[in-house]
Amino acid sequence: MRTNPTGRQLRLGAELRKLRERAGLTATEAGQLLGSKQTLISNIEAGRSGVSAERVHTLACHYDCPDQALVQALSDMTTGRSRGWWEEYRETLPSGLIDLAEMEHYATRLRAGITAHIPGLLQIHDHAREVFRQVVPELSPPDIEHRLSFRVKRQVVLFSDAPTPYQAVIHEAALRMQFGGPAVTKRQLQHILDMSDRPHVTVQVIPFVAGAYPGSGQSILYAHGAVPQLDTVHLDQSHGSALIDAESQLDKYRVLLERMEALALSPDASRNLIHAIAQDL
Repeated sequence: MRTNPTGRQLRLGAELRKLRERAGLTATEAGQLLGSKQTLISNIEAGRSGVSAERVHTLACHYDCPDQALVQALSDMTTGRSRGWWEEYRETLPSGLIDLAEMEHYATRLRAGITAHIPGLLQIHDHAREVFRQVVPELSPPDIEHRLSFRVKRQVVLFSDAPTPYQAVIHEAALRMQFGGPAVTKRQLQHILDMSDRPHVTVQVIPFVAGAYPGSGQSILYAHGAVPQLDTVHLDQSHGSALIDAESQLDKYRVLLERMEALALSPDASRNLIHAIAQDL
């Protein structure tokens, strides 16, 4: 029995619960179909008990789920049970950060919309260190370095042999905020330009002259799953992070990002603006 299920395990259980509820079955009835007790279904749906790929297919059959792509994606979520690199930080960092790294690792595509900060996956060491120095309540120097190492390891999704496609829409305000001073900012901007040269990385900038736009008050990270039903939105807030997976909310954030991407400069024009900002430093 798991005492601290991961975000991915919780999501698998939640999706199985949705299938059961759509079928109009209680947990007791679902357990009877498996020849098991209601507690087994409840524990699976709460992420407390593991579930095999075979059992996922069996449950989906009992639930009359016609979406075979979704069933296969849920089945695939039962594999890869080996500990990810992020697990070594589970006892020392907030669970929201661990879930974020796990989400990024399994995403098929990542899209970010940022107003006041450089996206974490594009931050250099010195910039990130200055960001962590501004955390309230104040972090100790060892805690800052611990979070810094965690952030750097998250960036492996952009450097692996099969990197995750990544698209970031960054507001001009974030590019001009001098975290760590002009020299650090100049290196940070050059790093963004270097990353945007990679075929799987797209960077667009929303210039000041674009005016108001939807979603300007928050940072959004949209992680695409194997099927749209398994997409997840990560919101970075002062009191902690939040993971959103309700279908109505996913639709909302898809529209927000699409509008931000449409409002932003083209990748080439964005690179020109980033160059100009760097030259002003």
